[in-house]
Amino acid sequence: MNPSDWVTRWAGLIPAGARVLDVACGGGRHALMLAGLGHPVDAVDREPVQPEAAPGQADIRWLEHDLEHAPWPFADGAYGGVVVTNYLHRPLFPHLVAALAKGGVLIYETYALGQERIGRPRNPAHLLMPGELLEMVRGQLRVVAYEDVQEAAPPRRVQRLCAVRP
Repeated sequence: MNPSDWVTRWAGLIPAGARVLDVACGGGRHALMLAGLGHPVDAVDREPVQPEAAPGQADIRWLEHDLEHAPWPFADGAYGGVVVTNYLHRPLFPHLVAALAKGGVLIYETYALGQERIGRPRNPAHLLMPGELLEMVRGQLRVVAYEDVQEAAPPRRVQRLCAVRP
């Protein structure tokens, strides 16, 4: 699976060579792309699926951690970038913002309310409310880009945010 167009579009804002946290990394599509751009990456998931050897993989630490039931394991200010796609666990919001160093970039993209009429996920606990990503960063990060859109192909309702710690 290819990296998200949203993540690809904004990854260039992450300071050169800065460590990046890929939250709920799944198969590592974003970790691999970011490592290929010269970033050391911490790719964390409850069950990370480390792909076969690929360019840039030496700069990726694959971390198994239950983000929903175990304490947050990452230090405040440790990352030049935090990437989250297709994952929502609201109690992590303050940790995601706190993990960013000065000049660090948060790139977030996941499903929003309205997705339940189209397909999975349908559980409201896994769908962003209108403007929820903006509220998460209000007063803490500078919003560079935000979208709340319904796409036709593939059909889905998503919110996307790119924001920088001043």
